[in-house]
Amino acid sequence: MHETFFWIIITILVLDFLFENYLDFLNTKRMGSKLPEELKGIYDEEKYAKQQSYQLANHRFGMVSGTFSFLVVLAMFVFFGFAYVDSLAWEFTSSGILAALLFFGIIVFASDIVNIPFSVYDTFVMEEKFGFNKTTPKTFVLDQLKDWVVGGIIGGGLLAFIIFIYQKTQGMFWIYAWIVVSVFSIFMTMFYSNIIVPLFNKQAPLEAGELRNAIQEFAQKVEFKLDNIFVINGSKRSTKANAYFTGLGAKKRIVLYDTLIEEADTEEIVAVLAHEIGHYKKKHVTQGLIISLLQTGIILFIFSLLIDNPHLSKALGVDKPNFHIGLVAFGILYSPVSFVLGIFMNMLSRKNEYEADAFAAQNFKPEALASALKKLSQKNLSNLTPHPLYVFFNYSHPPLLERLKHLKTFEK
Repeated sequence: MHETFFWIIITILVLDFLFENYLDFLNTKRMGSKLPEELKGIYDEEKYAKQQSYQLANHRFGMVSGTFSFLVVLAMFVFFGFAYVDSLAWEFTSSGILAALLFFGIIVFASDIVNIPFSVYDTFVMEEKFGFNKTTPKTFVLDQLKDWVVGGIIGGGLLAFIIFIYQKTQGMFWIYAWIVVSVFSIFMTMFYSNIIVPLFNKQAPLEAGELRNAIQEFAQKVEFKLDNIFVINGSKRSTKANAYFTGLGAKKRIVLYDTLIEEADTEEIVAVLAHEIGHYKKKHVTQGLIISLLQTGIILFIFSLLIDNPHLSKALGVDKPNFHIGLVAFGILYSPVSFVLGIFMNMLSRKNEYEADAFAAQNFKPEALASALKKLSQKNLSNLTPHPLYVFFNYSHPPLLERLKHLKTFEK
């Protein structure tokens, strides 16, 4: 039976790799040097050539790094690498909690070390070549160290607590674990920008002036209480521009990248924020959180049924079942379900994006939002002609041309 599980895992890994590369291939087939008619007014010939070069370079780099990662993961299963790391962990401790922390600590650390050359190339060669990179070697190293520390404290702490619950409650652990993960998820939704973001970026309240007045005026118009408007120094790492909405209740805040403020005018920025406020007013934030919590509960329930299955652990070369080996095997076996759910989540997300666009268009100016989206796409060298199949499986946002077409319906 364990051999069946082993081959199912290998099949899932291979099919996922082949399918993702097929979708990437479809995207590259749509690339060309001639500016498509529908992109005139968004890209000029020179910008479009640069955008196509950027997308093609990303594709080639992704092929190399993705293939390398796939081969490493495949080797870990075929040559029972996870069993070897498991045995190393148990040599240092007899505690299930400490063994799991050592197991995942070794794997995450080794994975990061192996992938650092790819990250360095991506940041200091790829992004530098196309004028995006602002990250210094010092910032790059500090970011990696902070990632390890934050991941170790938060991820390790949460994992240890969940295993502790499992040891104490066994068959009922999924319910208590679900409660813990749900509380943690809500807490992070509310305080992520206050606790985690400052470790990597500086945030400062938007200064008084024309932009802040325009934002507050719009917020009052749509009856959206907004006291927290922050600017983040995104230019510390990249020239790419963005904005996002975070938090719940009194902790909700809007964060503007300093690069966005530099690129867009006041009306365009207000339009972008109107879109973000639209997500909140349409209850998309709450909807997403509820769906995420429900999915977590389902995952934990199914995992609780399989965690002690000896065939799962033997498929990875481990005779005695344990929590962390069961989690690795389950993660791969569950991925087809996750893939299907991801399709529906992307469909829902694209629908929500249209609704947020509509809110901004109806309550502010559709032309301003359209102009802002064009600038963001130009600035970030976004792919404006992705293959429809790639969009269906991977895009959480509609392609720009579809959004512009939708916004046109609101213009007077």
